[in-house]
Amino acid sequence: MTIRVVIADDQMMVREGFSVLLNAMPDIEVVGEAVNGREAVARVRELAPDVVLMDIRMPEMNGMEATREIIAADATAKVLVLTTFDLDEYVYQALRAGASGFLLKDASARRLADGVRVVASGEALLAPTVTKRLIHEFSRLSEAPRLMPAAHAAYGELTERETEVLVLIAQGLSNSEIAERLVVADSTVKTHVSRILVKLGLRDRTQAAVFAYEARLVTPA
Repeated sequence: MTIRVVIADDQMMVREGFSVLLNAMPDIEVVGEAVNGREAVARVRELAPDVVLMDIRMPEMNGMEATREIIAADATAKVLVLTTFDLDEYVYQALRAGASGFLLKDASARRLADGVRVVASGEALLAPTVTKRLIHEFSRLSEAPRLMPAAHAAYGELTERETEVLVLIAQGLSNSEIAERLVVADSTVKTHVSRILVKLGLRDRTQAAVFAYEARLVTPA
């Protein structure tokens, strides 16, 4: 199945470059572009893409605000944040707004395509080492509100095994890596992940990882 992508970035060269790279992939098609956040929201409403590549720093409406509007309109939307800085403060807010992950703009063509595929499938966190640094940072901020109070209220419903899987998700492990660590089948891990998301009312693995840090199940290094 072809993954349909919308690229939102105020720089023409970035949009065109990413379009060429992604359209060269047999399983990915760029179906639209946007020059600012407001236009990105409109394109998503019009085209219903599988993944939105969202720049953070754009005129009129930035990527953080656009992500919030897109997710509010469609909780299943997948937003992959693009940034020049791996510790951009706005990325914290974008992840809180519901972005499924982020990618640095200097990523290789292969990493870009893999990132789109990962976000489309919801299989794993993107760039675990960098994403974990972001989660560490905004989870320690005392002024940052809890991601989802309802998730914290439901935490006690998790089994011991589900809690163990949640911790490994927060550590950036993929399903196959978790299966290897726990010596179980990949399908078993997928079942645990699905149950965790349902019980906590979370939309994807990224939110699950954020929750794990906020609940202090994992302590920032």
